[in-house]
Amino acid sequence: LGGLEAPIASYFSTTTMKLAVALACLPAAAAFVAPAAPAAGVQMSETKADLEALAKQCNPAVGFWDPLGCLNFDFWKLGQEGTIGYLRHAE
Repeated sequence: LGGLEAPIASYFSTTTMKLAVALACLPAAAAFVAPAAPAAGVQMSETKADLEALAKQCNPAVGFWDPLGCLNFDFWKLGQEGTIGYLRHAE
């Protein structure tokens, strides 16, 4: 078994060195990652009056149209703003 010790030691030495080089390169790879884009500023209209104004701006021919009166409901006791948010999310 004396002859096997040198190849095994050489294998572990090479493997350890490869691992060390790979770990040393990881922080350098992070330098090539693009920075995160800033979040888009999206403003949601949350009241019935805001939605009526938005509808007139987007389509003056039709304007605001809520034939079922869903914006007057109070889904799960969320209030008017919560109900509007739920309906907009469900679209």
